[in-house]
Amino acid sequence: MACLNSLKQDIKTLEASFPKNHERFQVVTASVDELTCRFIGRNAKKFEIHANITETYPSTPPVWFSETEEPSISNIVQLLTNTSGRDNHILQQVKILVKELCKVHSFPEPTELETMDCMPAVHPCESGDLPEHMHPAHSEEEDDTDMEDDLHIEMEEESGGQEKGKEDGLSTEHHATLERLRQNQRQDYLRGSVSGSVQATDRLMKELREVYRSESYRRGVFSVDLVNDSLYEWNVKLFIVDSDSPLHSDMTLLKEKEGKDHILLNILFKENYPFEPPFIRVVNPMISGGYVLGGGAICMELLTRQGWSSAYTVEAIILQIAATLVKGKARIQFSGNKVGSGGQAGAGRASLSLPLCPPLPLLPRAGGPAPPVVACGARMAGRQLFRLWHEVPFFDDA
Repeated sequence: MACLNSLKQDIKTLEASFPKNHERFQVVTASVDELTCRFIGRNAKKFEIHANITETYPSTPPVWFSETEEPSISNIVQLLTNTSGRDNHILQQVKILVKELCKVHSFPEPTELETMDCMPAVHPCESGDLPEHMHPAHSEEEDDTDMEDDLHIEMEEESGGQEKGKEDGLSTEHHATLERLRQNQRQDYLRGSVSGSVQATDRLMKELREVYRSESYRRGVFSVDLVNDSLYEWNVKLFIVDSDSPLHSDMTLLKEKEGKDHILLNILFKENYPFEPPFIRVVNPMISGGYVLGGGAICMELLTRQGWSSAYTVEAIILQIAATLVKGKARIQFSGNKVGSGGQAGAGRASLSLPLCPPLPLLPRAGGPAPPVVACGARMAGRQLFRLWHEVPFFDDA
C-alpha cells in the first residue's frame, strides 16, 4: 500500500506543478495507470506524450510513447525506457522529460522543476528493486516478497476498479475476456512464468480494450479472437471492405459458394512491441494483388521497421490493411480455397516472402500527402479514419 500511496502522492505533485493551463508543460490526465502530458513548443505547437504505468512499477519505468514522429521527441521517449532505481519513479521521469524537452527546444527550464527538486524523495517501495542477494535476513526477505505480492495485487485491484468504470460500454463477454486475461497474468506473475514483456502485455491489453470499444468493431467491420487466450497472437476476421470494389464482389461470391463471409488475418506480436511492428499475414482465402505476397504476408511500409511507429494502434492498422487490399485491387483466387488447401499459407512461408516486398507508403488521399496513422491517446473512430483517407461509403451514417 505504501508503494501505491507514494505513486498517488507523486501524481498529485505533478498535477499541482504542471496544471492544464501551464505555459510550457501540462499534465492533461493522470491516474495510477496512465499519464498524459502536453509540451508547448515554439509557435504554440503542442506535443502529446503518454505514459502507461505497468504492474511492475517502479521496478521498471513507465512505458512512454508520443503521437509525433519528430526524431528529437522519439529519442527523449526512448531515453526514459533506459532508467533504473529512483529514476524509474514517475516524478523523476517527468523531470527528465521536461528537462530534455526544454533543452531540445532551447527553452529555460520551468521554475517548478526547482521546487520539485527541493521536495524530499521518499519512495518506500524501492527496496523491492534490490537484487535478491542484497536483501537482509532470510525472514525479512520473505516478508518483503510477501509485501511485494500484496502491493502488486492491491495496485491491480485498484486499477481494475478504475478500468471497470472505463469498460462500462463493453459487452459482458468482452468484460469477462479482459478479466480472464488479467487473472491469467496475475497467476503467471505469482508462478514466475510470465511470457512476453511487461510493456508489451500492458500495451496489448489496452489495445484489445480499445478495439472492443471501437465503432468499427461494433459495426461489424472486423472481429478479433485471441489464439489460445494469448495476447501475442490475434486472429482478425475482416467482414467489410469498400462495397464498390471487386474484392467486395469476390467476398459475396465466396459466401455463396463456400459459406465464408470474411478474410482471416493472423497477427503476431513480439515481446518488444510496440517498439517493433507486428507480423501480419492473410491466412485465407487465397488472395492475389492487394499487395499480398504469395505466402500471405502483407507488403506495407508501416509494417516494416523503417515505417513503423509505436504510436500506431491495432485498430488503425486493421483499417489500413482493409484499405490497402482495395487500393491494390485484391482479388480472391477461388481455385486456391478448396478444403484442405490451407488457404494462403503458413506463417513460415509468409515470413520468407517478406524480403521480396518493396516497401509501400501509407495510402495517400488523392492530391495530398499520406496522413499519419491515428495515434494512441488521440484515437479516431474507424469511419472517420476511412473518410479521411479513402472516403469509403459503407461507413456513412445513411
